[in-house]
This record gives sequence, structure tokens and C-alpha cells, in this order.
Amino acid sequence: MAKKQFKAESRRLLEMMINSIYTNREIFLRELISNASDALDKRYYEGLTDKSKNVAKKDLWIRVNTDKEARTITIEDTGIGMNEKELESNLGTIARSGSAEFRDALEKNTSKIDIIGQFGVGFYSAFMVAKKVTVDTRPAGSEEAFRWVSSGEDGYTITSIEKDAPGTTITLELKDDTDEEKFGEFLEEWKIRELVRKYSDYVRYPIKMDVTKSIPDPTDESKTIDRKEEETLNSMVPLWKKNKSKIKDEEYNEFYKGTFSDWEDPRKVIHYNVEGNVSYTAMLFIPGKAPFNFYNNDYESGIRLYSKGVFILDNAKDLLPECYRFVKGLVDSDDLNLNISREILQQDRQVKALAKSIDKKITKALEDMLEKERETYEGFFDDFGLNLKYSIYKTYGADKEKLQNLLLYRSSKEDKYVTLKEYVERMTEDQKEIYYACGSTIEDIEKLPVLSKVRSKGYEILYFTDAVDEFVIRMMMDYDGKPFRSVSEAGLDLDSEEEKKAREAAAEENKELLEAMKNALGEQVTEVRISSRLTEDPVCVVAGEGMSIEMEKVLSQDPMNKGMKANKILEINPSHPIFDKLKTVFSRNPDALAEYADILYDQALLIEGLPIDDPAAYARRIADLMVQAAVPEADPAEPVEAEVVE
Repeated sequence: MAKKQFKAESRRLLEMMINSIYTNREIFLRELISNASDALDKRYYEGLTDKSKNVAKKDLWIRVNTDKEARTITIEDTGIGMNEKELESNLGTIARSGSAEFRDALEKNTSKIDIIGQFGVGFYSAFMVAKKVTVDTRPAGSEEAFRWVSSGEDGYTITSIEKDAPGTTITLELKDDTDEEKFGEFLEEWKIRELVRKYSDYVRYPIKMDVTKSIPDPTDESKTIDRKEEETLNSMVPLWKKNKSKIKDEEYNEFYKGTFSDWEDPRKVIHYNVEGNVSYTAMLFIPGKAPFNFYNNDYESGIRLYSKGVFILDNAKDLLPECYRFVKGLVDSDDLNLNISREILQQDRQVKALAKSIDKKITKALEDMLEKERETYEGFFDDFGLNLKYSIYKTYGADKEKLQNLLLYRSSKEDKYVTLKEYVERMTEDQKEIYYACGSTIEDIEKLPVLSKVRSKGYEILYFTDAVDEFVIRMMMDYDGKPFRSVSEAGLDLDSEEEKKAREAAAEENKELLEAMKNALGEQVTEVRISSRLTEDPVCVVAGEGMSIEMEKVLSQDPMNKGMKANKILEINPSHPIFDKLKTVFSRNPDALAEYADILYDQALLIEGLPIDDPAAYARRIADLMVQAAVPEADPAEPVEAEVVE
């Protein structure tokens, strides 16, 4: 029995297989079980085409067993088996896949069959955990059997043996444990059970194992004894492969909670099948609540990927758009190109087509929820709406068309959510823009002085309470051809022609007063002017071109942007008594006007929720004004006018 050597390139590839191609040692069992499943497929198919090789479905199975004393794991199947030539060809030359050749031959005959193996390298993942691998195999329809033995790069031997039935038995003699690697862990029943459920739960053939169970001692009921019982470890039929009409909500809920470790039932299930250039089945879930770390950097997004029922990837980010990163679920496809280790998706047209299809399905599901289950959608938006907004902003508006109709806002019209479409549909005939106001809360927004004029015109105002809101609409620019306009923006003009003329006249008449206030405030403002938007309040501060006041608030929280300020304009209400007071002060004591200007400017900042530069100075000015305004006490030396009583 002469030892044969792997070809030079095969030896190099085997070294890469063991040390580089696979990043997770535990997938060796997945690969060997997948190969066994392929062998069972081949035997079953041949039995359909050749009656002499016919085999009952119940006789097709995979068995995994361990021996702690011998430190071995055995994977046995009743599949097609291999003859000596096939052993030499398939196992003696790395990266030669018998499964791939079998599939190609079938495709030439226009037949189709699901074969997982594509690269002929999965078998060699066994050497990541084993120092010696023995393969006993007997092809179906033959009495001859053979044994292939290898300890890795030093080559292999093939000998004739006796084997009772067709199929293949692979025995792995595990490597010795080290401080870094505990290979003996794979000998534990719980570990084998865990790996089968994780990677191979939906292999279509039963995966059996003799497991230890405790039963009552027949001689002493107070004691138990251990005995081995055969158990099927996998469920075989994936839930997503079942007919949707036969799946109960409880089954979806239990699958979701058990698979994705959530306590809550999913808010929405999206289960569908697609046949076409890229065929796949998807079962996607919108969670009932946002995970506690959803908006943290450590949140792992992506959906699970299966190929023909075999688990491939846990978080396939390439298949899920960032805007829908909250979606959990899985995709099972026969058509995806995986890389050589089957751990990474190849970037090709199939992946892009699949991702695009999933994107459209999720978008349609959300649109339907908004239209038909408004209350449910509003609950979803409370949890995940911020992510939709961020996606529009982060893509510089590229996701606008897809997401704009999914956005919800509170407004001045009624105490409930409104969509942009609903807002536009109820705009007045003379309204050309979509008005909005920003603030930390709805209560804060409703106190803003700048709202009064817009309200008086009967226009609805959207309330932006999220920090990202104004950044988002800057990217969107408009909706349905209607531009967005902040009620705190300098360019807002709601006056009639008569009102404009009156405002211009007042500005011209008080030009020197306004210039004096601007000079007193210096670079804090770019202008002091007569307001067209105030009806009850004395002053307000609005933003000129560029950054808005709300953006300044948001950016000021970032130490890197502390110096970024909006161009502020101080507006004064000419109808308010304070304006008459300013004119009086300016005419009698122009030097005192600076104090009034500072006080009014600080008040306007506080109303907008902006910090003032010197709170102590502001407090002193208010105190001084209170003292000056106090009624002086009567002098005892002065005669007091008697009250006339009629």
C-alpha cells in the first residue's frame, strides 16, 4: 500500500484550507454534513432514473457519533458512495468537486437537482480540527469498498476494505487540545447538537445521533441510569419552505423569538417566494420594539443567508439596505455565488439583483402597513422612523423617492401624525410652500413667537422635533414640487402688498433706530429689522442665509463644531408697546438703547432655546429695569393731594 502525494498545487491549497480560507473552525461539521446530503441526493436521483438502484427515502440518512476515549467524530451517510477512481479524483485533487461535475452533467440533460458543493474544498475543512481523516466508502450498485486515509499535507493512502452497505463513513481523529484551542469540545453531545441546529437544521435528510438520556432505574425508582438513544437532531423542513396559508401566526412568532432572541412578537411578517433570474425564498420580520442598542454603533444589522437550507452567513449586510437595517429574517437561495469558503458573498449581479428585490418587498410592505394598518405603522415609526430619516440624510437624498412617503410628522392641524402627502393634499390654494418649525418638543415649538403669523393665514405647520429633521429636508429640497420653508427663516414673506408697504414705511421711518440697535449688538446679528411675522410678541431672532438656528443647536453639541453659528437677524414687532418704548429711549437717551438691545436680543435667544453669552449680565440688566420702573415712595415733606370724594 504505497502512500500517494497530493499534487504540489494541491498541497499548497490544503495548507491554505487549514489556515486561511475558513475563519471559523466549527463549520467543518456543516461542510461534511452538506457533502453527505449531496451524496444522498445523488443516490436518490439515480434510483429514480435506474430502477435497479432504487432506494427508499426512509433509508437515506446521516449519522453523527462521537467517541471521547478515542477522540473521534464519525459522520456516516447512506449516499451514493465512491469507487477507487472517484476517491482518487475527488479527494486526491483539492478543489475538484464531484458535486459540481454531477450538477454540470445533469444540466446538460436539462435536469435540475440541488447540490450544495461547488468548489470541492469543503471536505478539507476537516483538517482544521483533525490530525487524521479516514474515509470508508462503497458506491451504490457495487460490492467493492475502499478506505482513504490522510494526515494532511504528507499525502494519503487508498486500500480495499469490506463494507456492509453503500455509503460513506468519515472518521475524524481530533487534534490534541492546546491552551488556545480546545478541540475536545467537539466531542460533547451538546456541541454537536448546537452545530447541527445552527448550520444544518434544514438539511432535508434526518441527521441522527446516539444521545445520552437519563431514565428511572428499574431496580430503584429513586435513582436514574444513563442509556443511549437515537435521536434526530435536525427539523429538516424549514418553516419558510412551508405553504404560507398553512402557517399560523403563533408559528411565525415562536420562530422569530427563538431564532432572533427577542421577547416581543414581530410587528410584521414578510414571507414570500420569488422565481426568476435569482430565485429565493425570504422570511423577514419587522420587530415589535426597537432593540436597546439599535442606534448604537455595536448594533449588528443584516439578514441570515441560507443556500439550499444550509446556513451560510449570520449577518449578510449586502442583502439589506441601510435604511431597513431594523429588519430581521433570512433568505434561502439556490442561485447565489459564494466565495470559496462559502462564508462570504461574491459581489456580482445576482447579489445586487437579490438585494434590490428585497428592498422593494420591504418598501411595499411598509407602504401597505401605512395605508391599511395606520396605528400599527405609527407604532413602527415611533421605533424606527428616525432610521428612515437618517437614511435620506446619509445618502444625500438618494433614498428620497423611496422613503419620503413613509415619513410621519406631528403638525399644528391636529394632535396626530401626518404624512407629507396628506399635508400637501390639504394645503390652501394660495399656499406654495410646506411650512415647518423646529424644537425639542411640541410644547416648545408651540410657544415660538414666529408661529403666529403663519397660523393667522390658516397654513398648517409641520413640527420637527428630531435633531436630524431639518438636515433631512435640506437633502430632500421639496416634496411634490413644494419647497420646504422654515417659519424661522429670514426669507419667509406672508404679507399682503398693503402690509409690505406699511412695513417698508415703518422701516424707513425708524431707520436710524434700527441701525443704532444693530451697531449696539455688533457681530451678534447681521441685521435688525421690522418683523412681518410677529403679532403678539415683541421680538424674535431668525436665521439669514446658510445655517439655520436649529442646525446651530445640533452642531453646537459636537465639540468639533462649537464655533459654527447661524447668521442671526433680530426682528422687532412694530405693533408692540416695546417698540414705542425703544423710540422714546432712542430720542431722549440714545446711549441707553444698547442696554435695551442687549436685553431684547438675549430674550429672543432664550425663546429659541439658544444659550446667551452672559446670563449674569442679563440678570443685572433685568433687575436695573425693574428698579427704574418701580413707583417712587412719597416724600413725607411733600403735601399729599387729598382724595376728592363726591
